[in-house]
Amino acid sequence: MKRNKTSKAWLHEHLNDPYVLRANAEGYRARAAYKLMEIDDRDHVLRRGNVVVDLGVAPGSWSQLAVQRCGPTGRVFGLDLLPIEPLHGVDFLLGDFSDDAVLAELERRLDGAHVDVVLSDMAPNLSGVATVDQARSIMLCELALDFAVNHLNASGYFLVKVFQGEGFMAFRKEMERCFESVQVRKPKASRDRSAEVYLLATKLRQ
Repeated sequence: MKRNKTSKAWLHEHLNDPYVLRANAEGYRARAAYKLMEIDDRDHVLRRGNVVVDLGVAPGSWSQLAVQRCGPTGRVFGLDLLPIEPLHGVDFLLGDFSDDAVLAELERRLDGAHVDVVLSDMAPNLSGVATVDQARSIMLCELALDFAVNHLNASGYFLVKVFQGEGFMAFRKEMERCFESVQVRKPKASRDRSAEVYLLATKLRQ
């Protein structure tokens, strides 16, 4: 009964969420589009002609925005464990980012192109055990960071969702070791009670 009440409360909040309503009206696949939009409006991450890799793309709202802002000369690659409805302008790869074969296929599709932006909104499948879920989340962040360090151009951007908790500060320090600039962003579309923040890094250290 308690779970049922909780589910109903969440559904009511979700359906009346202004960002959900706005996403429905403006054709975005998820309210998450407005998190990236706010960060991009402030930091100008996405630019015309950029090559963008979107890790954890499903359902696709970040890639939608990337296609719009990078224009017809841009290239957007999306990867996820979950299938998505086809998105115009997005080269989608279905697979597990932690699988070496999947990573090799993504690299094949990039065909040597230097990446301008790596986006990671990845989150693990939740087990309900907080310490396990946090550890899995940090592991995904570390994999995304490794990809960014190995594929970004020198002035590229890396934007990653991180949940505050065990391992957060160590991961942030690792990002600061790899990039000259690392900023914390908490967009308005990110619910206040959520432990998620976004770390935005640029200028790879040589």
